[in-house]
Amino acid sequence: MSLPHPAQDAYVSLATFRRDGREVRTPVWIAGSTGRFYVFSAGDAGKVKRIRANGRARLATCDMRGNVQSDWLEASARVLSSDSEIATALKALHNKYGMRMWLTDVLSKLSGKFRKRAYLEIAVSS
Repeated sequence: MSLPHPAQDAYVSLATFRRDGREVRTPVWIAGSTGRFYVFSAGDAGKVKRIRANGRARLATCDMRGNVQSDWLEASARVLSSDSEIATALKALHNKYGMRMWLTDVLSKLSGKFRKRAYLEIAVSS
């Protein structure tokens, strides 16, 4: 296997960790560069709760169903809170996913879920 390239790959498996240490993997869209990447999620999603409790994470390239296709990168993650950080995350996601991200935002706004989103920053360990 090879190392993932989160800035290039369409999907990445984000592994977060429960309090008892068990790993939970989720395929996500990811964007960013220079070792800092951004992910969005429903604010009440398990991965967000796990990151708030324990910032440990791992990343691997995967397909849209979560089938891992690369080796894992160790990382740390945090939930973004400031408007400027969230704007940076949204810009990175829009730059990478374009119309798909725009459509996701529109549907999320129509359903009332847009304001309930959480944005995560993931820093890959060297």
